[in-house]
Amino acid sequence: MRGGPVVEIKTAGEVQAMRAAGQVVARILAAVQEQAKAGMRTSELDEIARDVLAGAGAYSPFLNYHPRFAPVPFPAVICTSVNDAALHGIPGRKKLADGDLLSVDSGAVLDGWAADAAVSFTVGAPKPADTRLIDVTRDALRAGIAAAAPGGRLGDISAAIGTVGRQAGYGICADFGGHGVGRAMHEDPHIPNEGAKGRGHRLVPGLVIAIEPWFLAGGRDMYRIDRDGWTIRSGDGSRAAHAEHTVAITDNGPQILTAP
Repeated sequence: MRGGPVVEIKTAGEVQAMRAAGQVVARILAAVQEQAKAGMRTSELDEIARDVLAGAGAYSPFLNYHPRFAPVPFPAVICTSVNDAALHGIPGRKKLADGDLLSVDSGAVLDGWAADAAVSFTVGAPKPADTRLIDVTRDALRAGIAAAAPGGRLGDISAAIGTVGRQAGYGICADFGGHGVGRAMHEDPHIPNEGAKGRGHRLVPGLVIAIEPWFLAGGRDMYRIDRDGWTIRSGDGSRAAHAEHTVAITDNGPQILTAP
C-alpha cells in the first residue's frame, strides 16, 4: 500500500521562527525592487540579495539547490525571470531594459527554518497589459491566502487562485505551484494553481505553505524550459507574472510570514 505525503505541523514557536526567516525574504524583495533599474544586470540584483542574507546571518535555500528536473544546481540566491520567463530565471549578464516585466523569487533559511516569497514588477515605465497581469496575479495570491482557513482543504486554495486567473483569461500551469515549507524550502504538500474546492489535504493550524500563483498572459497553459535547464518560459512567448507568500494556517486564520 502506498502512503500519502508526509505533512509536518509546526508549533507556535516554530511558526514564529519561520516568521523571522520570512522577514529576511521580505527585506530581500524590497531591496531588489527598490534598486532594480534599466541598464542593471540581473547578476547585480543577486549581489544585492546576497548582501541582505549576509547581514541577517541567513543563507539561501536556492543556491546549489538541485531538484531532479534540473541538469545542474541552481547557481544564485534569487530567481530573476524577465518578460516571457515565469519561474527560475538565472541571474546573469543580461541587462534590464525600460518596460521589462521582472519576477523575483527569493528564499532564506535562518536558524534552520525556511521561508519563500516572490514579486513581479515593471522596470521603468509599465505597459498597461503588464500592469493588469501583475495586478491579477497579486489578486490571485490574495484570494488563495483568504481561502487558507483552518478546516478547509488545499483544493479551496487552488480553486480560488484558478478562478481569478481564468476569469482574467490567463494561462495556468499546475505542474509548478505552491508547496509546504519548514526545515526545507520544498516540503509536502503540493498546491496546484487550479483545482476543485473541498478536495485535498485538510488545512489545520500549524500547517505552513507557500502559495504562489503564476499566470501566462497569452492564455495558453503551455510552457517550455530553456537550455539552461532551469528557466521556465511561456510556450507562446507571452509575458508571465509570479507572486508568492509563505503562509501559516492558524486558529485565527492565515498569517503571512513573508509580509514586510
